[in-house]
Amino acid sequence: MKLKCVCRTKSILLIAFVLGTARMSAQGCVAIRHFSSCVGNSLENNLLGKGNLQVGMNYRYFKSFRHFRGTEEEADRVANNTEVINYSHAWDFSLTYGISNRFYTSITIPTVINSRSSLYEHGREERNSTFSRGLADIRAGVGYWLLNPVLNPSKNIAIGLGVKLPTGNYNATDVFYNVGPEGNPEVRPVDQSIQPGDGGFGLSIDFQFYQKISTGLFAYGGGFYLFNPREVNGIRTFRETLSPILENEAIMAVPDQYSVRTGLSYSLSNVISTSLGARFDAVPVKDIIGGNQGFRRPGNVLSIEPGIAYMYQNFTLNLNLPIAVRRDRPQSVTDRQTEISTGSPRNGDAAFADYLINFGVSYRFAKSKTVEIDPSLKDAFN
Repeated sequence: MKLKCVCRTKSILLIAFVLGTARMSAQGCVAIRHFSSCVGNSLENNLLGKGNLQVGMNYRYFKSFRHFRGTEEEADRVANNTEVINYSHAWDFSLTYGISNRFYTSITIPTVINSRSSLYEHGREERNSTFSRGLADIRAGVGYWLLNPVLNPSKNIAIGLGVKLPTGNYNATDVFYNVGPEGNPEVRPVDQSIQPGDGGFGLSIDFQFYQKISTGLFAYGGGFYLFNPREVNGIRTFRETLSPILENEAIMAVPDQYSVRTGLSYSLSNVISTSLGARFDAVPVKDIIGGNQGFRRPGNVLSIEPGIAYMYQNFTLNLNLPIAVRRDRPQSVTDRQTEISTGSPRNGDAAFADYLINFGVSYRFAKSKTVEIDPSLKDAFN
């Protein structure tokens, strides 16, 4: 007998709702740049029949302003109006194609608009802002479901491989005040945290899974690791002009990045689903491949992530709100080098956000609306 495609049945759509609420974008903070998995971590996008096409857009916003050294917040920065404030807007435009019921490919074209307000970058005399915008680093990849979705509607796991292309500008510049000769303005590269690109060719691995627990209730999870073999991108930070001890932070690094998330989802109706989970986003102190010189802000964020999604036929809307519960800016390699050379403790700081807003919309063009399945599996979709 025939039944609607597995990826459109109630049980699978429930999981699609949940993992569709986020593209694994990092929790907003200065330490962690905008990035998502090369093949996308949305089951709703990746559970495709052969020949099906999914188009989508995901918008992300955050404001980072709370400074941390290690896990300790420097609350006086906000109280004294010396905090660095980043505003980040990012749009990911994605296209996913079902090569078969188990094999899929995806491309993501990201664009960003960023601003950064600070005192220390403008001679410490007055607060000014710098800006960047444009195309970020394009990602593309392939993924494969280890189990046949038709025969395993209640559980599955997928693995993926991807590439990150250095298409984003990693030498965006703007005017900095009170820093040039005789205190004049000077054009310099903007801070690493708001550069649209990082200047490196990257490779990524990812996974995602779902498991039915009971009627209307699923466990879900996923994650990725981005390998950035390039050590530095050659762009000057001008940090060495702030203090002689920052000489080893004069050039921008091209760091790795990773993210994992897991949680539970529950179906409120045939078209609305809610979820609650946890996620961990990080830039590590050291890369797995390549060297570790140059300036980076390692950091990690543990967040609680509620979400809600709506799907009607081939149209999907989703919203999630990761809320930071633990933020950490560990000692970097250059921090350690400075500490050894000067004999004084050194741990740089980073500004983190309280929460992230992630909103997505997608539409599926279904080439094949039905697939043959074993009649004994019919109850699994109810």
